[in-house]
Order: sequence, then structure tokens, then C-alpha cells
Amino acid sequence: MSAGKVVTVTNSGATAINFVSIIASGDYSQTNTCGSSLQPSASCRVTMKFAPSASGVRTGYVTLNDSDATVLQTVNLSGTGTVPTSSLAISPGVASMTFAQTEQYKATLNGKGTSNVNWSVDGIAGGNSSLGTISTAGLYTPPAVAGPHTISAKVINHTSTTASARLVVTNNAGVFTWDNDPAHTGQNLSEIVLNTGNVNSTQFGKLFKLAVDGQVYAQPLYVQGVSIPGQGTHNVLYVVTENDSVYAFDADGLVTTPLWHVSFISPPGITTFPSSAVNCTNIGSQVGITGTPVIDSSQQVLYVVASTDESGTFYQRLHALDLTTGAERLGGPVAISASVSGAGSGSVGGMVSFNPVMESQRAGLALLNGVVYLGWGSYCDNAPFHGWLMGYNSSTLQQVAVLNSTPNGVDGGMWQGGASPAVDGFGDLYLMTGNGTFDASTGGLDYGDTVAKFSTSSGLTVADYFTPYDQLTDMESDGDVGSGGPLLLPDQPGSYTHLLVGAGKEGTIYVVNRDNMGGYNSNNNSQIVQSLTGQLATVFSTPAFWMNNIYYAGDDDYLKQFQLYNSLLSSAAIEEGSAKVGYPGATPVISANLGADGIVWVCNNGDGVQKTAPAILYAYDAANISRQLYNSSQAGTRDQAGLAVKFNLPTVVNGKVYVGTDGEVDVYGLLP
Repeated sequence: MSAGKVVTVTNSGATAINFVSIIASGDYSQTNTCGSSLQPSASCRVTMKFAPSASGVRTGYVTLNDSDATVLQTVNLSGTGTVPTSSLAISPGVASMTFAQTEQYKATLNGKGTSNVNWSVDGIAGGNSSLGTISTAGLYTPPAVAGPHTISAKVINHTSTTASARLVVTNNAGVFTWDNDPAHTGQNLSEIVLNTGNVNSTQFGKLFKLAVDGQVYAQPLYVQGVSIPGQGTHNVLYVVTENDSVYAFDADGLVTTPLWHVSFISPPGITTFPSSAVNCTNIGSQVGITGTPVIDSSQQVLYVVASTDESGTFYQRLHALDLTTGAERLGGPVAISASVSGAGSGSVGGMVSFNPVMESQRAGLALLNGVVYLGWGSYCDNAPFHGWLMGYNSSTLQQVAVLNSTPNGVDGGMWQGGASPAVDGFGDLYLMTGNGTFDASTGGLDYGDTVAKFSTSSGLTVADYFTPYDQLTDMESDGDVGSGGPLLLPDQPGSYTHLLVGAGKEGTIYVVNRDNMGGYNSNNNSQIVQSLTGQLATVFSTPAFWMNNIYYAGDDDYLKQFQLYNSLLSSAAIEEGSAKVGYPGATPVISANLGADGIVWVCNNGDGVQKTAPAILYAYDAANISRQLYNSSQAGTRDQAGLAVKFNLPTVVNGKVYVGTDGEVDVYGLLP
């Protein structure tokens, strides 16, 4: 760690400047005296420190994001990392681990293995309970507290011959739901391994891959420290495929064969839905498991919906699988069925019934107050279909709630580009529906092209909503509002504490007050907090949030960064990524160590329909996304991912990045 360097920031303008954030990137950290605002002619100090993660020249930045949204102020930094020469080396040179793991260190002297060393942790011989302990044979056992440590070895009787390695103990319990959290912020704020200094093609890359039997449309989920019978304790990655399979893998690649594997098909009698049955090839030749599962860590259960063709009879079933074995739990599976009163498309005798071969379970599953919620849209808009939202008791798998978005009309799918229903802290759900009949403003029950808030206190009811003034145009032009999903912002200062951000095929960004969503205004959208047009291409994704920035990646467009200040987005993107994200765009995710080292991760699935080109993983500096840190094509074929599929998003947790593709999950992290 270097001594600090100081930069003085002066407000040379005539009005006060309010700071949105001050963020250091690269192998640098910062502290400052700037506070939340700087008056005219006043100055403050930013002190920067340098802790190189590798040798050589190390560039970095301090980014000042203030109330002038037209430009980000940047201080460019440069330092040189040095490594003392030594005839002693230890491996691994870089490591990360969770509490239940150990790491075996080995020493080599002049290129040959040796045991003639004394080991220490952070300068303490043998370590201790606070730092972790290391045996005389080099076996490190972590403490019960997350954080970085330095493992060192000294040659016995020659203590000037030393070597060190960096290790990080992590403690993210897991990713249990789509997009990291129920509110869809996309954030993992406890990532202390990967940072803006070490995510580059020299230090970061593809570590291994996990083979699966089909396309991975759902986001992989992760649980730390699962005890697998007969196989010990593992950090486990759960992966589902369109071939109706569920896999549990060791997430660290200690073994790359499945810890367990469950298949819901048994050809020739029981298969996945063929594309001919659903008259749609948007997903592929087979439809099995599409929506991202959800995990109840307290019950050790994974909930997943699988579609099966059983000798010409079509089923969708909700399964509850044991995390440790894959066995069915809680009396599952249960076949999904429902009917509601209505005269809408496909109704018979005043009832609209759920048809499993017409309804696509594309949306991720959500878990709220002991109920698993499932949403449906359509296959290629083939009629008749409706938007369905259902709730099942998470302990009994009994259906407890059913809602149809257009019981007296048509369409109104709830698919959101794969997003699950968003969940707030008050027991409400939020979804954005696709094009369909809308008559709620005149007393009807149909909510096509609507951002809706659903109360779950007694079944499912629409508690509030916002519908754009041009809904009819959207419906007639297939302009789904609900082609993307909603982001529920953390509580905001000012007049609007609870905000929602979402966009659809029009590319219009809606900022909605969740406490008063505004309903419908036939003239304009003035009843909501903000309606921002012309800044995005078609959207099939959900935005991400970090440090008062909103990140969007539209269809065949660049990743864009908007400032959030005083409950409003900047009128235009303040920065753009350097590479286009092809069809259908992407949902970004964020890794950060609270307010530092923010990285925006995006998968370019631009060939996700044809499935003939690899997915590309991108990493951008979240403070300023014009700075691309890494992409998986930079190192030739070394980091190449599998063939792209649509709508998938990476999972970033405990120092690794997991990317689902066609036939494999590619795993990235710090190179050995």
C-alpha cells in the first residue's frame, strides 16, 4: 500500500455542486473531505492510495459524479507494482474461499518442492482464529469472518528468503433468485474478490466449464456450503436446461461432473415440448425449463417449473427439489391448472382456463412470505393466450392465488424478458404486462401494456397500476410495455421514496412512484414521475442500479449509464459502453464491495436466435462504463464461452462469474 496522494477539488462555478458519488477504480482507493456538496469557490481534498494487485504499470481513476449530469469528472491515476525477487515461490498465487473450505499451499525453492519453510498469515506465525490458521504443512483453514489475507512462507534458517500470496475469504450466502435480489437491483454488494483492478485479460479469465444437456435460458443459482450426502460440503451451482434437467455442480470446479442430476423426461413416452407443439421456435427445438427457479434456503428447496409432453398430453408441473439430493419434496410435483371467470380469448362457458401448451413459463419464479409466484406469457404470440400469475404455498405446494391479466380480453402476457415478479418490502409484487386488452380505466379487469402492483394480502389483486397513454398504439403494433422487467429502487430521499424504473419495446423509460402509480391518462404520461423517450432501443431487459446510476442494455444497442438524482434520471445517458449488445439486449448485473469496485457485467447474446456464435461476457467499470475492463474475446479462444442463448444473465458470486450457454456453463475468475 502506497502513501496517499492528494488531489484538490475546487468549485469554480457560481452555484453549489452536489456530489452523487466519488469512486476510485483500479488498484486504488480513496477518502475525501468533500461531503455531499461544495459551495462556490470552496475546495475539498481527495486522498488516493495505491495497492497493486500485480506487477507493472497499473492505471486507475477517481470518478466524481455530481449534479451536473452532462459530464463525469475524472482524475487519471498511474502507479507501478513491484514484486521482490526471490528463489522461493508459493502456490496458489491467488485464491478465494468460503468458510467451509480449506486451501493447501505448496512451496518451491529454486523450482523444486520444499517443506523447509515456516508459514504465516498476515505476519503471524501459524495464524490465529481471527486470521485463519495454517499448518506446518501449508494447509490453511479460514476464520469465520470474510476479508483479505496474506499467506507467507520463509525458508527455515534463511529468513530473508520469503514469498507471499494473497487470499480472500468470502461469505456471500448465495444467489437464490433471478437478478440477485427480489427488487431486481442486480446488485451483489459483497464481492470482495473481483474488483476493477484485477478484472482484466491478464489476471482474469475462463477457469473451467460444466457440461449440461441443453440450452441454459435460466440464470444459474448458487448456494454456499451445501452438505451433499456422501460427497461432503460444497458451494453448489444449480443449473436448469431446456432438456428438462436440473443439475447441482461444485461451483468451484473441484469436480466438474454433477453432484446430482435430475431429469423430468423419459423418452419416448415423456419428452420436452417440441417446437412444433407450441408452433414457435423462439426458444429452440425443445421447451423444457425456461423460467429461472427460486430457492428457499430455510427449507433447502429449489422450486422449478418443467414442461413435459406425455404421449401427446401436455403438462407444466411445479417441482420442489431438495438442494442436497434433488429428490422431490413437499408432496411435489403438482400439475399446474387454473380457471377464472371471463369472456376473453379461448373462454368456454364464461370461464378462461389455463392451457399449458399455449402459455410460456418464461418469467423467473419469485418467493414471498411463504408463497412461490409463477408468471406466464405466450409462445410467439400464438392465440389464445393470456397473462397468468399464480401463487403456490411453499410448504404444501397447494395453489393459493390465481390472477389473469385479461380475463375478458386477449393477450397481456407476463414474461418480462425472463424477469421474475419484483418484490418490495411491504408484501407486494410488480409486473409489466405485454400488449393486450386494456379497460381497467373504465372499470374493466383487463391490464394489457401495464405496470401493475399486486397485493398478496388476500390472494392476488391489482392494488395500483400505470398504463401509458399510447397503450392502444402499443397493442396494435406489438409494442409490449412488458418486454422488459421492473427495477424497484432502494428508498430514495426527497418527495418520492419508493420508485420503480422500467421500459419496453418502445424504449421509453418510465419512472413511477410506487406509492401512487398514476393509473391511466389518455393525453400523456404526466401522472408519473418521469417518462424519458429517445434514449434506448427496443428493450427486452431489466435495468440495474448502483450508487445512483441506472444501467440499461437495449436490443442491438450500447450499454448505457444514466444518473439518478432527486428522483429523476438524467435526460440522456451520461456514458455508454464501448461495444454493442446484440439482439435481444441484456440485463446487466453489478458486483461491488458496497460502494467501491463496482463492475457492470453484461452477456452479449447477439446470436442468441441462430445459436451459431459464442456468448461474450463483458465487464465495465460501473463508475464510468466508457471504461471496458474485460471481454471474453480479448484472449483469443482462451476464454471463449459456449454458443449464445437469448435472455441469459451472468451470476457473479464469491469471486466467480457463471455464464449459461447452449450445452455448458462457463466459469470465469482470477487466473491461477
